Amino acid sequence: MRNVIWVFARVSFLLFVFAATIAQPLELPVKIVVTPDHANWEYKLGEMASFSITVFKNHVPVSGVKIKYEIGPERMSPVKKEAIVLKNGTGIVEGSTMKTPGFLRCTVVAEVEGKSYRNIATVGYDILAIQPTVSEPADFSAFWEKGKQDLAAIPTDIRMTLLPERSTANTNVYHVNAQGYGNSRLYGILCVPKKEGKYPAIFQVPGAGIRPYNPDLELAEKGFIVFTIGIHGIPVNLDPQVYNSLESGALKGYFFFNTDQRDRYYYKRVYLNCVRGIDVIAQLPQYNGTQLAVSGNSQGGALSIITAALDKRVKYLAAVHPALCDLTGYFQERAGGWPHIFGPNNLWFSNNTSVKETMPYYDVVNFAKQVTIPGYYTWGFNDETCPPTSMYAAYNVIKAPKQTEVYHDSGHWMYAEQKQTFNNWIISRLGN
Repeated sequence: MRNVIWVFARVSFLLFVFAATIAQPLELPVKIVVTPDHANWEYKLGEMASFSITVFKNHVPVSGVKIKYEIGPERMSPVKKEAIVLKNGTGIVEGSTMKTPGFLRCTVVAEVEGKSYRNIATVGYDILAIQPTVSEPADFSAFWEKGKQDLAAIPTDIRMTLLPERSTANTNVYHVNAQGYGNSRLYGILCVPKKEGKYPAIFQVPGAGIRPYNPDLELAEKGFIVFTIGIHGIPVNLDPQVYNSLESGALKGYFFFNTDQRDRYYYKRVYLNCVRGIDVIAQLPQYNGTQLAVSGNSQGGALSIITAALDKRVKYLAAVHPALCDLTGYFQERAGGWPHIFGPNNLWFSNNTSVKETMPYYDVVNFAKQVTIPGYYTWGFNDETCPPTSMYAAYNVIKAPKQTEVYHDSGHWMYAEQKQTFNNWIISRLGN
């Protein structure tokens, strides 16, 4: 009895701590608001941009606050840099301009009561004219066709384990294990409606990192098959500590593995196993065989575009701030895409011929050119992980029907409304 009471007390304490944690405010008491003088955050080439800067504490402007600001093309050296005092907590700074299509960023740092706070605003110049810097290898299509042929010769060997504790009254949830490209296995979490019938499917590809995955019951409960995969060839339902160990150990920096070897780069298996994920869906008896969408954010945004280009069984794609776009931008003194392989901090290993020859085979830009299906794309101008310059370099070469939803002040994250609009677009296209 004493053990039961102790366990109850312990659980109650943990629940209290958890409730207290999630109740903490997300915003800081000091907030810097940086606002461009064009409501749509866009400018014509040669047009001067200026920025209004206000530093608030408890929603009241901070008088006499000292700020430092820098203005310049995103991720590049600033063209203007200054420290000033905002007498009434607010002021306007004359910015700069751009002579070529791209994005200009104003970065502001303020110190209030010994603590530093930071915010940015990023504006676009003739953004629909941004063109990619990456080249397309002459054998790009042949390279990936050969990869798909090699994959097709490998049996799928699908093994599904029901997870009753994760299933609901309407949805069965499975841990899936299938044979992937080479000697790899593909793992994921699959949701299938329990009611007999044929259903449309959503293939979810992951953002960067090493972690477990949960079923997307929000979409599954609306009558969709939802298959959410991992990319690292390990089960996706292990103890979180396993993934923490891998992320800080064997898989740390996986996106740099074998960048100098076209046929052994880490993402070759990843890209082809996305096609294998479609194979898994196609073999489900509950799949209706025609309605299939792929979606993801960041690395997953990249994989969404890549999967749509590689596999014509996909009918719709929805991508959030895609990574791996126009990686070579740095060679022309502008921002390249995540993981910034050719960025200044990585030139110690990436500034060699083999790496430069490998990466165009994996750049999203060259897949975007082959997209033929309707797509929905959403991001923010303030994204410091996946620079908007790189994303528009890929977006602008897509010739298929496309819709963009820009949340200008968002960074490498999504508003709740943005995510809902994203999901609603997928739902409306699949007809449920």
